[in-house]
Amino acid sequence: MVESISRLRLFAFGRSFGLGCALLAAVLSGAVRALADPLAAPTASAVQNVRSPTQHAIAMHGKPRHPADFTAFDYVNPDAPKGGRITIGVLGTYDSLNPLIVKGIPAAGLRDFVFETLLTRGLDEPFTLYGLIAERIEVAPDRSAITFHLDPRAQFSDGHAIDADDVVFSWKILRDHGRPNHRSYYKKVTRAERLTDRTVRFDLEPGDQELPLILGLMPVLPAHLIDEASFQRTSLKPPVGSGPYTVAVVDAGRSLTYARNPSWWGRDLPANKGRFNFDEVRFDYYRDDAAMFEALKSGSIDLRPEEDPARWAEGYGVDAVRTGRLRKSEFSIGLPAGMTALVFNTRRPVFADPRIRRALISLFDFGFINQSLYHGLYTRTQSYFERSELSSAGRPADARETALLAPFAADVRPEFMAGAHAFPTGDGTGRNRENQRMAFELLREAGYAMQGDGLVHTETGTPLEFEILAASAAQERLFLVFARDLQKLGIKTRIRVVDSAQYQSRLKTYDYDMIQWRWPSSLSPGNEQLFRFSSEVASREGSFNFAGVASPAVDAMIREMLAAKEADAFVSAVRALDRLLLSGDYVIPLFHLEKQWVAHSADLVPPARTSLFGYQIDTWWHASASSNKAELK
Repeated sequence: MVESISRLRLFAFGRSFGLGCALLAAVLSGAVRALADPLAAPTASAVQNVRSPTQHAIAMHGKPRHPADFTAFDYVNPDAPKGGRITIGVLGTYDSLNPLIVKGIPAAGLRDFVFETLLTRGLDEPFTLYGLIAERIEVAPDRSAITFHLDPRAQFSDGHAIDADDVVFSWKILRDHGRPNHRSYYKKVTRAERLTDRTVRFDLEPGDQELPLILGLMPVLPAHLIDEASFQRTSLKPPVGSGPYTVAVVDAGRSLTYARNPSWWGRDLPANKGRFNFDEVRFDYYRDDAAMFEALKSGSIDLRPEEDPARWAEGYGVDAVRTGRLRKSEFSIGLPAGMTALVFNTRRPVFADPRIRRALISLFDFGFINQSLYHGLYTRTQSYFERSELSSAGRPADARETALLAPFAADVRPEFMAGAHAFPTGDGTGRNRENQRMAFELLREAGYAMQGDGLVHTETGTPLEFEILAASAAQERLFLVFARDLQKLGIKTRIRVVDSAQYQSRLKTYDYDMIQWRWPSSLSPGNEQLFRFSSEVASREGSFNFAGVASPAVDAMIREMLAAKEADAFVSAVRALDRLLLSGDYVIPLFHLEKQWVAHSADLVPPARTSLFGYQIDTWWHASASSNKAELK
């Protein structure tokens, strides 16, 4: 009875009746809701928030770039035509259509095309969110609370209106049963209040300036269709969301096709203008990279982001490119390059000693690998936030960083504090003798000596050997060259290539000695760093803390970063975090590209301007849908 009363639309015309009716609705709905859910107990803030001024957007630092009356983002063509089809290749397979749980391998595109969030990101600024399911928001001055006012037009693809119950339900189920990152973020909510049918307030733990934005990026799920008891099970049943597409065809593990929803409620929102232009988006799955490349050349798929310099330099001399059917495009990107690296699993005894890790870092001959495998097109990565002001490389620690790191002086090496360290690049000749001497001395200090053709620990008799897990032929080529250099010092390396399903399974349970991984970065890193490097998730399956980082110093810098209110304090905290991660020798930093490379069908047309985040497929359109053929020139 209580639940049915709480869902009555008692004030359907409340906006017409003015503030008094709105106040009464907030108080009554909050009071009724409290009988069913103690988290929703009414407070004085429920009334106060209805009166508070609202805003159309929220920026992590500073002010939003776009005003309340903006009509479209600058990196889209708001008049982009609708129509046509795009087919995208994906390496691997899938066995689940639920991307929000740990179990299974989710299909591509679900978070982008089916599930919408309360707010959406503007990609021409570091971290700013604009209205989507929530048309307006209220944020406490200290960011200890955020209130979402839902767009009355918002609805799921089955026609069911999105209301406050769906928002609270989504928060609860993801907090209790979602992926580890969602559980970590959403447990910081101390109270959830359903103020009206379309208004929800979240009270938050203090000290995390990013948390209101994290709540804004929460996917909203249909409470009327989801059974909490079975939510964590994998399923191939097409989900219902509120996004621009619905799941049209499921070919389990082989392909997935999305169809644009002609009744999509959000098609005219300023944040969606010029986006989601294809009538159909299909993802085709391939077991290996070579087969996927052949599919691109034959026209079976329409687009491929390319990260192999050798292929970019030499592999596209094909008829499809010569005739103009296939194009090679380069796009600028304003984000940090992030960290692509060979990752030590420090949970394993072989890599427990940092001297061993540092020795292997010294033995990686970037110059030779770059010339022999990649035509010299890569740049050596020196920071977790490479290619941005957030990087500590080449910058001595400022006064604020020095103060932050003072309690953890033993955890950061002097050369990283001074910004003087640089990972070696080599001369490209393959004669890495100085680094070999440095590495051998470190290994000797760690207790290893040559016995026969291998390095053996002098006390335990254990040989220095480990396995590198590979997911592709490109990774295997890199690992083979690295293994050859390790063999020169008696270090034995096994390279194991596994299929996508097994690779993902072993990553989830940290069943590897070393892997290659990429942690991308934004200009506003935040709570995702907890999921990558915090002690809390180091032993929790399914996190991205692949190195097993468990450092109180790292934890402290992440907290400082999340609590920073001003841009200068934020930058100092991120650089301090960078210095600690680099000092910890958790990875062998690899390399990065200065631009994005994309090979694509000439029938696909990108907008004239690229966002800070690089190219975005949801802003492209199909030439067959365009009446202005001049755009193809």
